[in-house]
Amino acid sequence: ARRGRQPPGRTFTGSAADAGKEATLELAMIDDSDETYVNGVRAGSTRGYSEKRIYRIPAGILKEGNNVVAVRVEDTGGGGGIYGDESQVRIVTGSTSQPLAGDWSFRVETISKRAATVGPNSYPTLLFNAMINPLLLLGIKGALWYQGESNAGRAYQYRKAFPLMITDWRKRWAQGDFPFYFVQLASFNASHGTSATGSTWAELREAQTMTLSLPNTGMAVTTDIGDANDIHPRNKQDVGKRLAALALARTYGKSGVDSGPVYKSMEVKGDKVIVTFSNTGGGLVAKDRYGYLKGFEIAGDDQKFQYAKAYVDGNTVVVYHEAVKAPVAVRFGWADEASDNNLYNKEGFPAVPFRTDTWKGITESGKFWISK
Repeated sequence: ARRGRQPPGRTFTGSAADAGKEATLELAMIDDSDETYVNGVRAGSTRGYSEKRIYRIPAGILKEGNNVVAVRVEDTGGGGGIYGDESQVRIVTGSTSQPLAGDWSFRVETISKRAATVGPNSYPTLLFNAMINPLLLLGIKGALWYQGESNAGRAYQYRKAFPLMITDWRKRWAQGDFPFYFVQLASFNASHGTSATGSTWAELREAQTMTLSLPNTGMAVTTDIGDANDIHPRNKQDVGKRLAALALARTYGKSGVDSGPVYKSMEVKGDKVIVTFSNTGGGLVAKDRYGYLKGFEIAGDDQKFQYAKAYVDGNTVVVYHEAVKAPVAVRFGWADEASDNNLYNKEGFPAVPFRTDTWKGITESGKFWISK
């Protein structure tokens, strides 16, 4: 949103035909709660970040010419503001729909000192002592873990923090390296992060992948079953099926492929890069009616990535772009929202996002802290 002298909110132009008529205001979703006004008249309020905002505007409020929608947002932590599908941010009068997505002017009213630090559930040792420590005298068969969103801003630190947690649990239970299977972050437009702008979510996924170096671990990839506009995607059934596949194969001895292709190596041949994978199962496939692969990027030593053309060749993927004559690096699924990824094995498991470079990311300085 842009700052300026105009009042906070969004201005739209009303026609003479719509002036004075009833209307419906849609604002997608708002994190966390809102009070909404049209031309200074309260339209309604809602609490709950995942609730749809749909407000009825009574007759006599809209006018010809400039109209102003103003939203007072209270954000209690994490992301905040209007989010969701842009097509659901609009004002509807009769059969006329006018979009309101785009730049909104804003002002910060107050910053809560309480919100400036971590909440009680994130205090060091609190969750462990309350939720895990009481269970240590019980037997354990294994663990399923689905978390990481709140760590994305310090993803580089997660490379150490996550394996340390797993190792600590195993030490305290004193039952050996029991199975620990976890879910990689799904696709979500956290900050519209990409290779060009940097992606905290891609770096967190990378940290999760690196955790597979610990013994008896497994990871369910979910970039294809997320929701770009909802940090809590509703499709949990496929998440459960992919975790179950890991447990059935690795803990209960059922034969079969339990996960998707994993980057193994790359070789530059002229202006193309040949990428080799392990865990290909019955073979690599592009889940696309035309057989095109999506999600791949390629760069030269200028570190500027181009969305690449790519195709399956046996158990390899050939990646290229006419503007990159001397490629040195390939990335796949390197974005907050990576649902375009469509490389799978024939058993239906998606490939793990990856990068072949080690260029500096955007989370290396991110650390956990509590203000005094």
